[in-house]
Amino acid sequence: MKERIIEYLQSEPDKKTNIDELKEILHISTSSDFKTLVRSTNELLVEARLIENSKHEITLIENTNFVVGTLDLKDRGFGFVIPDDASRNDIFIPKDFVNQAMNKDKVLVHLHKNKKGLRAEGEVKRIMDRKYTHVIGYMIYRNGMGLIIPDDKTIKVDVIVKQENQLTAKKFDIVRAKIINYSFRGKIECVVEEVIGNKNDAGIDILSKILKHNIDPLFPPLVLHEANQFKGVTKEEFEGRRDLTNEKIITIDGDDSKDFDDAVIVKKLENGNYHLGVHIADVSHYVTQGSLLDLEAYERGTSVYLPGRVVPMLPVNLSNGICSLVPHENRLTVSCDMEIDQTGKVVKYEIYPSVIKSYQRMTYSKINKIFLGDVELSEEYVDLIEMFYDMRNLAKVLGKKRQSYGSINFETDESYITLDDNGKAVDITIRERGVSENIIEEFMLKANQVVAENVFWMNLPFIYRVHDKPKEEKLQKLLRMTNALGFKVKAKTEINNFELQKLLDKVKGDPSEKGINLLVLRSMQKAIYSEQCLGHYGLSFKYYTHFTSPIRRYPDLIVHRLLREYIFTPKKSTEVIDYYEKNMQAIAVQASETERRAVMCERDVVDMKKAEYITKYINKTFEGVISSVTPFGLYITLANTVEGLAHIKTLNDYYHFDEELMMLIGERKKHIYKVGDNVTIKVTNTNIPEGEVDFKIV
Repeated sequence: MKERIIEYLQSEPDKKTNIDELKEILHISTSSDFKTLVRSTNELLVEARLIENSKHEITLIENTNFVVGTLDLKDRGFGFVIPDDASRNDIFIPKDFVNQAMNKDKVLVHLHKNKKGLRAEGEVKRIMDRKYTHVIGYMIYRNGMGLIIPDDKTIKVDVIVKQENQLTAKKFDIVRAKIINYSFRGKIECVVEEVIGNKNDAGIDILSKILKHNIDPLFPPLVLHEANQFKGVTKEEFEGRRDLTNEKIITIDGDDSKDFDDAVIVKKLENGNYHLGVHIADVSHYVTQGSLLDLEAYERGTSVYLPGRVVPMLPVNLSNGICSLVPHENRLTVSCDMEIDQTGKVVKYEIYPSVIKSYQRMTYSKINKIFLGDVELSEEYVDLIEMFYDMRNLAKVLGKKRQSYGSINFETDESYITLDDNGKAVDITIRERGVSENIIEEFMLKANQVVAENVFWMNLPFIYRVHDKPKEEKLQKLLRMTNALGFKVKAKTEINNFELQKLLDKVKGDPSEKGINLLVLRSMQKAIYSEQCLGHYGLSFKYYTHFTSPIRRYPDLIVHRLLREYIFTPKKSTEVIDYYEKNMQAIAVQASETERRAVMCERDVVDMKKAEYITKYINKTFEGVISSVTPFGLYITLANTVEGLAHIKTLNDYYHFDEELMMLIGERKKHIYKVGDNVTIKVTNTNIPEGEVDFKIV
């Protein structure tokens, strides 16, 4: 019935109708059919596929000024609705028109009439689906009534807990509370489900951020029990796999890594080509479809890496144990062997199940030191030195090949935060990136590319990593700003990858380098997972997936399962193909959402720890670079990556914001602040829980 109603309205553009007219048009004759018509119409109205006006006339939502989307609420009270219809631009929701909607709620928005060229604005008219069911925060009390001060500062109303719902929570205890009423006399009413600890306890600050993002730091007992059943690799498990245990296959990871899911080997062939073997932990052998481990991994989507701790996607017995490619232990793997010529072209490849025994655990820092001439390390790993240099040469070849495609290389600093025994930030350094990090990056990119193209031509359901091209208006804004800074981009029509890379090359070493890199990044779309092979704009790859990290990413695990079904087994299962035809889109959406959740959690914790670290330098001065210019002030980044805001009110003039050129221009002295300017600042204030730092330009 729903389909018949929709089909009729689609056949009559701009058509408005009512129940009586639908009854005639759809030839409804019996009372039971009429009840079905009424019920179906009401369901379509609830789903907001249809809209009803004050005259009880109904029409398709696309023929109205209503839009359905997800609310992205900001700390200052306003927000943006990201429409479900990807062809529409985001809709600005002023503070007064949020109407009790919460961050990430699915909402129905009524668009306001606005002047041509201005951003679309609207008002939340209905909350269709609540995203958050719980509030994380610390307790205070007023006359026996509990109040939760939420971690999520987008919540602007009081969060109350009646006396009988407070559990054992004391003042300043961090609690996890279930929302039982979203609008209780203009407040949110909750019941405390868990007392996490006192807000001043060691590690509670990070734990509260983890819980705020609905990430569970613990695994259910039944999931742990399933994981703990796996011990070592048996001889029976060698069957059907290529035995590579005598090969000099090595892992290369960070000093503090514990989950090793990729290992590599490079050999120079007699014909001058390179053999590159990329061997990835076969997590899919242990985490099978529909198992408790699988359901848990699907919900988590990814491991979350935070200063001082990791919330893994899989229990430690798998992530750091039986799946991790630790040295000198037999491990089940999926291998991608490639023969690559001197131009970086893969002339042949093979993907197959295997068993390896990691010959050596190498670290980025050790190999980088060897390339810098460390004699002691060179002697210690003398039997691998030749392969290290072959790896370096091959990575150069692959990098040059990527550049010929138009791959964009962003230069961004990653911070490393050191915590003391009490979980307090005591140091922040730049995570050094040397030759060895580039080697592994190039090898993983190539393996991901090869696997994606291989399955694409099989025309079977698959999960791809895709990156859409930037929206033209964002690129034009970037172009105007960089031109104003003196970095011109040649583009007769649209700006392509090559021009963007030329821009990034031009700004290398310039004070504005970090700011422009950031602006180029912000002009990009977000990479996501998709059941469609849409290509990867940033890498300029037609075919791309994630195959190399199944210990910490669910999509990689799916890729391994599909390789087993499509390549390793003699006969493809139509049942499996049908399952993924129906479910791959949902899997891709879930993987993209959990990835975003992890990124937001990581950002929250890192910002909090940076604010905590810089607090001891209140009233101290530092050199910084303006990384962003906004209507309310300047974001300034210090050499150690700590970023703070110099509010426009603290500047020694009345400044106007030029949105086109992203500059602040002084009214009296005509002084200009722009991205890339070097400034001296004083740290004036911090808000540690919110990860906010205030600077004053001195």
